[in-house]
Amino acid sequence: MRQIKAALITKAVEDLFVKINLELTPDVLSALKKAHKTEKNSSARSVLKVLLENASIAKKESIPICQDTGLAVVFAQIGQDVHISGGDLKSSVDRGVKQAVKKGYLRASVVKDPLTRKNTKDNTPAILHTEIVPGNKIKLYILAKGGGAENMSALKMLKPSDGIEGVKAFVIETVKKAGPSACPPMIVGVGIGGNFERCAYLAKKALLRGLGVNAPREAHLITLESTLLKDINRLGIGPSGFGGKTTCLAVKIESAPCHIASLPVAVNIECHAHRHGEVVL
Repeated sequence: MRQIKAALITKAVEDLFVKINLELTPDVLSALKKAHKTEKNSSARSVLKVLLENASIAKKESIPICQDTGLAVVFAQIGQDVHISGGDLKSSVDRGVKQAVKKGYLRASVVKDPLTRKNTKDNTPAILHTEIVPGNKIKLYILAKGGGAENMSALKMLKPSDGIEGVKAFVIETVKKAGPSACPPMIVGVGIGGNFERCAYLAKKALLRGLGVNAPREAHLITLESTLLKDINRLGIGPSGFGGKTTCLAVKIESAPCHIASLPVAVNIECHAHRHGEVVL
C-alpha cells in the first residue's frame, strides 16, 4: 500500500489550476495557430489573432487568460493500492483550489446556494469525480469550466429509433443555439449512452482528451467525430460569432452501454481557451 500525503494533492491541484488559467495548453495553442493560418474570413482571422495575442500576454504577465477563471472540475483516478494520509481527498482538492485563487488572483466564481447566490469567495467547492483503478498512483485531470460555454450545454433523451442521425441533429442544434455565447472557436464534448446522468458525465470526460489525441475506439465513433466537426464548421458561426470556417476546433465523443429503450445524448461545450491539464502523483 503506497501512502500519498493529502498535502501533495493540495499542492498539485493548486499549481495546475493556476497554470491552466494563465497558459493555453500546447494542443489548444497549436489548433488556434492552425486556424488563424487557414481561415479565409478576414474578421475571423482578426479575432483569432486577438485570441493568440491575449494568450501570449496572459502567459508573459502571469494573468488569467479570461476574467471567468472557471469552476474547477476534477476527475481523480485513484489507484486501489493508494492510501491518502493526513486528510481526505475532497478537502485536499478544495484546499488546492482555494489556494490557487489566492495565488493566481483568480476570480471567485462559485455561489454556495444556486438560489440565494451568496459567493463562497474562494471558488470552492470543486466538482469532484472519482474512479478507483488498478495501481498505486493518483491521476488528476482538471478543467477550469467557464460559465458561458457551460450554460450552452444540453442533454436530451432520444429514442433508439432516432439513431445516429438523431444524435447528429441534436449536437448541431445545440451548437447552433450556442452561437457566439460559448466563446467560439469551441471544443465540443459529446456523451452517448449510459443514462440521464452518465451521458452528461461522459460528455465532460470527453473533453479531457487532448485536441490531437484519438484514443482507441469504435470506427463509427471516429467517423462521427469527424463528420460532426465538418458539419459544425459549416454553420459559419466562426470565432466570437464573426463568421468563417472556424467554429469548432475539435469534437470528442465518449459512449457507454445503455438501456434498450433509451438513447441519452449530452453535449458539453468548451470555450476556445479549453483550460485543462493533468498530473500524476
